[in-house]
Amino acid sequence: MLSALIHPDLSDCRRLFLRDYEVQINIGVYESEKQGTQRALINVDLFVPLALSTPTKDHVDDVLDYNFMRNTVAKRMAQGHIHLQETLCDDLANALLLHPRVRAVRVSTEKPDAYPDCRSVGVEVFRIKPKA
Repeated sequence: MLSALIHPDLSDCRRLFLRDYEVQINIGVYESEKQGTQRALINVDLFVPLALSTPTKDHVDDVLDYNFMRNTVAKRMAQGHIHLQETLCDDLANALLLHPRVRAVRVSTEKPDAYPDCRSVGVEVFRIKPKA
């Protein structure tokens, strides 16, 4: 897979990421999925301009705190049942893009236990903020 950093609008960015964040989530369209939670893996890439993410004093206030990614996922999950991974990805991407330092985002979700004969099934979305 090619890196989104080759996109011309992101050439001055650094990529922050959250990998394989394992959550128990109530997601799915089938009745059996609506009865409880299932394991999901969430991955997030945030693209932040270097001018807004280069520490000058080696202090967390100089950068985007990684907790922002985890907290955004937790807030969406707290809203209750989600039918589609597509909806989850879109909701997370929209929420993450609201941060003033974030220029672009890539979010993927995977359901690793959906099928016994493959590692996972999932969805990915990539969004760049429209230029002002």
